[in-house]
Amino acid sequence: MTHRRSIRSKLVRAVMTTTFVALLVSVAIIIFYDLRSYHRSLLNDLATQAELVGHMSSAALTFDDPRLAKENLALLRTRPQVRAAAIYDANGELFASYQAAGEASGLPERLPAAPASDRDKLVIHHRIVEDGDALGTVYLRAENQLLARTVDYLSIAAGVTLLAMFVAYLLMRRMGRVVTAPIVAITEIARDVVATRDYSRRAPRISNDEAGELVDSFNAMLTEIEGRTRELETSSSEIAREAAERSRAQQEVMRLNEQLEQRVDERTLQLALANAELANAIEEARSANQAKSAFLSSMSHELRTPLNAILGFAQILTSDTLPSTIEQKKEFAGHILKSGRHLLTLINEILDLAKVESGTVTLSMEPVALSDTLLETRAMVEPIAASRGVRVLFPETPGAVVLADRTRLKQVLLNLLSNAVKYNREAGAVVVTCEQVAPTRLRLSVQDTGAGLDAEQVASLFQPFNRLGQEGGSQEGTGIGLVVTKRLVELMGGEIGVSSSPGMGSVFWIELATTAPLAAQAEGVAAEVQEAHTVPDEGEPQLILYVEDNPANLRLVEEIVRFRSDLRLLSAHDGHVGLSLARAHQPAIILMDLNLPGMSGIEVLRQLRADPLTAGIPVIALTANAMQRDIERGMAAGFTRYLTKPIDIDKFTDAINSTLAKARPAERKAE
Repeated sequence: MTHRRSIRSKLVRAVMTTTFVALLVSVAIIIFYDLRSYHRSLLNDLATQAELVGHMSSAALTFDDPRLAKENLALLRTRPQVRAAAIYDANGELFASYQAAGEASGLPERLPAAPASDRDKLVIHHRIVEDGDALGTVYLRAENQLLARTVDYLSIAAGVTLLAMFVAYLLMRRMGRVVTAPIVAITEIARDVVATRDYSRRAPRISNDEAGELVDSFNAMLTEIEGRTRELETSSSEIAREAAERSRAQQEVMRLNEQLEQRVDERTLQLALANAELANAIEEARSANQAKSAFLSSMSHELRTPLNAILGFAQILTSDTLPSTIEQKKEFAGHILKSGRHLLTLINEILDLAKVESGTVTLSMEPVALSDTLLETRAMVEPIAASRGVRVLFPETPGAVVLADRTRLKQVLLNLLSNAVKYNREAGAVVVTCEQVAPTRLRLSVQDTGAGLDAEQVASLFQPFNRLGQEGGSQEGTGIGLVVTKRLVELMGGEIGVSSSPGMGSVFWIELATTAPLAAQAEGVAAEVQEAHTVPDEGEPQLILYVEDNPANLRLVEEIVRFRSDLRLLSAHDGHVGLSLARAHQPAIILMDLNLPGMSGIEVLRQLRADPLTAGIPVIALTANAMQRDIERGMAAGFTRYLTKPIDIDKFTDAINSTLAKARPAERKAE
């Protein structure tokens, strides 16, 4: 038989339980907050002490004075909780120490990798840094009284809780009778009514509060029950019918609830997946933003470095208060030229990297004969290698053909070979090998005899602007070439890798897919190269029209042409004047800037081609629009050649000579 508890005992139990829980939560929060504050205060105090000791001991570490460091540590006697302290040098060796009286635990001879705290002691490390250099580390060990404070608080909390529970129990024993008396009276009447079925019984009203209203309601309920008993007896059949309908309705509601729960579960799962995807997207965006910030910071530094030399030496050359000799001016001009070329290389590589990363680079995948590509790269690398006394050995690759973009493959090989020569030792060697690693895969390897790379450097090799510690070396570089090389190789369906040992050199290799060989086309290329380098015959100076709105660019071309007795320059500051001069003077070549006021260079070219008097004049684009899509657009518009600024004088001269050489046979044939 189940033991029945009275409402009074339940009320007492409920109040006691609520009081106990409230006390327990309050005491726990107070204890937790105090212990947490104590722990933070202790950590902050130790960190402050460590920082002060480190600041006072930086001079001792700098001048290797252990005595001064011990005197600084001895000041910790004013902090009884600090039981031991030490200062370690930058190598982790014990430099000076301090132990409080009665402290049995010694100090480690070498600095531990991480602070080892437990319930009895608290250990912190603080690095000593002076002007960005790590001089050593402060080691502090303090007595951890957290457990003792916890025990004291728990004892106090237990006493307070017991006292509060006893007082609450006494109060509820007295007040419970007042609260439960009306309910007990109703209970007795209800028990009699149930036993005798006598609905004429009424409960007495003892109080005028809510309990009294409950008694009135109970009595009214008895009256209502008494009046409806007969009605209920006569309508039992109707109730049974309604009960059956209600049962069917409940079953239908349960079925609909099950469907709703299933739909809610499905929707919850969809929302969870969407939230996970959103979290991943946010994390990817955050990582991309951080990577972009790091890249822009590095790019700003790399761009400002050559600009500093250009602007600095240019200010010296133009200054009246800083006189310089002719030899110094030549030297300063050489520095400006060198920095300008480095800046141009950096900009080109950044543009290449931007195109590759954005996916806008276009590749023309075709069978490429390795022998031709290696021959071209050999002709470009050997002069650089010879200036440093580095031997470059190329393999014989008859019939070897890979599937690649011809221009991009040559760019990849030139980058690997130039790096192998640049970072090689004096009188070193570079060996290029070619091997078939799979039936459809061919590997090209570039091995050098340089200083080599360690594992950490290899892991950071393909990061933008990371020159692996060569920033202060004598060899110039941007730290972008290998990043672009890796992306290009991957876009061509290949792989790139490296193996290196410090002091032994490095081996960079790329793997590409092989394909069937093509017929050689060297004769046409050789004829084109020979024709491009043909120098015009001496005679009447050839007239060149330069359409340019920038006075500095115009002056530069005037100075270049001034050294050529076979050329004469005519200039126009906009497209309209350029059209008029072209029709009037019939120049041999027109140099055209694309960004002209009023009329673009492409529109001027269109009008020149539409006029029979100027349709046959070759037009060379000379512009700062250096993106690949700009070059393709210009060549498609009909320019004979497309030169980009800053002007490379050798390429500029070659373009003039080759264009004149092609124009002369056409003139003789017309005659």
